Parts: sequence; structure tokens; C-alpha cells
Amino acid sequence: MAFNMVAGHAKWPKVNDAIFGLAAKAKEAIDKYGKENVIDSTLGALVDDKGDLICLNTVYQELKSMPDAAIAAYAQVAGQPDFLETVPNICFGKYRPDAHIRAVATPGGTGSVRHSIYNYTEPGDSILISDWFWSPYITISEEYGRKATTFELFNSKNEFNMESFKEKFEELLNKQKRLVTILNTPANNPTGYSLSDEEWDEVLNLAKENAKDPENRIIIVVDCAYIDYAGIGDERRKFFAKFSGLPKNILIIAAFSMSKGYTMYGMRSGAAICISSDEEIAEEFYYSCLHSNRANWSNGTRAAMEIMTRIAKDPEKTKAYEAEVKEAKMMLRKRADAFVKGAKEAGLEILPYRDGFFVSIPCKDAKKASDELIKENLFVVALKKGLRFAVCAVSEEKCKTAPAIIKKVLDRIE
Repeated sequence: MAFNMVAGHAKWPKVNDAIFGLAAKAKEAIDKYGKENVIDSTLGALVDDKGDLICLNTVYQELKSMPDAAIAAYAQVAGQPDFLETVPNICFGKYRPDAHIRAVATPGGTGSVRHSIYNYTEPGDSILISDWFWSPYITISEEYGRKATTFELFNSKNEFNMESFKEKFEELLNKQKRLVTILNTPANNPTGYSLSDEEWDEVLNLAKENAKDPENRIIIVVDCAYIDYAGIGDERRKFFAKFSGLPKNILIIAAFSMSKGYTMYGMRSGAAICISSDEEIAEEFYYSCLHSNRANWSNGTRAAMEIMTRIAKDPEKTKAYEAEVKEAKMMLRKRADAFVKGAKEAGLEILPYRDGFFVSIPCKDAKKASDELIKENLFVVALKKGLRFAVCAVSEEKCKTAPAIIKKVLDRIE
């Protein structure tokens, strides 16, 4: 029998992160064959046509102009007061719900997801996620002795599968009397799907119907990490206004991230934002997350918080920042359109794409497909139900040609 020092609950298989491992292989291929001969669709970060990470000038000029002490100092445990005041406005735009809003700073959207899962479920409970999901939802759940149940994201018409969502939602809620469900929208990772306003109405009607039982506790986590690259203008933020006046036993938590909209992937900043019709529940949220912050990472990255608030308070800086984001968003849309068009021309089946960094291709043996595509110098992430292609990381020209390569490989192996 093996001798273990680590406690039983902390012993995990010896598995490295698959995405970052694949990215390393892509880099090796680029070094060997040249950047122009490799399609690297691995990491979920926005890069230019040369393959270099896009870093918004407005953001990093602000960072470089800050006094050293403002960068080096500790932040308050819950986050800097001006940041906590500003971040709901940035997240909701002009669609701020009429509700009690409280925010707590977290390291990216990941910290918000962590707080939602740990603080609002009991050990052994299951959270509800779609069957096309961001894998850390599972990792976080496992870390804290929780489980994950999936519903089918799409029905036979490639629309949001409300029937499957309702079935799993009520099954878990009736069993546990509390339920955390995570809806990664708009611009779902990995599919690029965004719930429509009408689909949100259906989700909220289901929640309200089940909230009639006062013993039920319903927590809907909106993982909106990619919201700044979704839709035209603020159209993909309209749904936030629907969270006004909900029953007190429905709590909405927005998992907000500065990684994408501010191109601050490594500075790890974001927020958990509570939306509740009940002031006491909002206060309970704040102090629960405050305690969790102190217990896990103590406090967040002060410089990132400072950057957001400084840009938000200066109309000229806000205008310049929004112009940069709009330009990057247009570039992303052109790439996605090129991939979708290329897929149609090649006869490659893809899942319905609406917004964001990724497009997904369903296939039976994704790992084998990914391995075979490496031989074609095309690097695409294998998921449980298919492949994830990161249009955010690939030039428009390569987005045009990639679908035909993928189709050829899938035809060969399936």
C-alpha cells in the first residue's frame, strides 16, 4: 500500500492542466515550423493577427502611471470601497436591477464561482451546470466535497434546452431544498452561446414557480466573464434588469471578471455581485464572502481595482477604453463570422454561436480528433463532447481555413 502524507480529501490524480499542456505543444510547433504554418487555438485570450497578446493601452497606461505605493499596497479584504461602488455599474451598464446590490472583490470570475459553490451549498450537494461547461466548475466542486449534475444545453433544434434544464433543476431542488445553478452567459465557454432575453424569461419563470415553496433556496450564478465581447453595444446586458423584484428565496450572483474586458488575465481581479430583493440576504452575502476572502486569499489585487475606478471616473479615459474594446470586439466578430462561414462551406457541424471567444464542434472522440489535428499543425482543445476552437486566438484568415482541416480529419476518424 502506498504511503501518503497528503490528507485523503486532498489527494488527486496526477493530471496536469490539459489546455496549458496543449498550448505548450503548439508553441513547440510554432518554433519548429513557423507561426504562419500553425493554427494555435488553445488558450482563451485575445491575441492579434501576429499571435501576440492584446493588452489595452488605456489599461496599461493607467497602471504605469500609478505611484508604486498604489500598486504595492494591500487592498481591503472585501475590496477597495470605490471599486465596490463602481463594479456593479460596469457589470450592469444601464440595466442595473432594482434590488439590493452588494459586491465583494474576488480573483477573477473564478473566485466568485468558488464563493457561490462553497457558501451556498452543503457538503455532498450537487450544483447544476450545462453539459458544455468550463471544467473548473467541476474542479471547484470536487475541492469542497460537492458534485456537479449536467443538463443538456441544446435541444434537437439547437436551442436552449429548457425541458432538460427544468427536469434537472426541479430534481435537485426537490432533493436538496437548495440549488446553485451556473449559467455561463452571454458568450458561453466553450460554445459561444448566449441566452436570449426570452430564454431568460423562461429560466426566471421556472425559478419563481419553485420559489413558491418557502423552504426552497434558489441561487442562480451568472458567469458573465465574456460579457464585454458579446452583442452590439449593451444589448447582451438587458437581461440584468429582469432580476428586479424577485422572491426573497431567489438569489442572483453575477461572477464578474476583469480578465477579458480589461485584458488583465494574470492580474486576477473580478467580483461577486449579489442581487437580492431582501436587504438582510444581501448583507448575509457580503459578510459570508468577506469571511471567505480572508480565509482563502486574504485580499485581492489593489492595482487592478484602482485601474477600473480611475478609468470609470474620467470621461475621457472611459471613452478611450470603450473605443479600444469596441475595436477588439469587431475583430473578434469578424473572426467568428469567418469560422462560421467556413464551417458551412466545409459541411462541418458546429454548435450555435452567438458571441464570444469560442466555437464548439461536436464529435464522438474529441481526444483522438485533437491528437490527429496536431499532425496537421492545428491545435484545438478536446472536451468531453467535442472540440473547442478559440477564435479569440486565431487570425481571420486562419479562421477561414481551419474548418475544412477539421472536417477532413473528422471524416477520416469517424
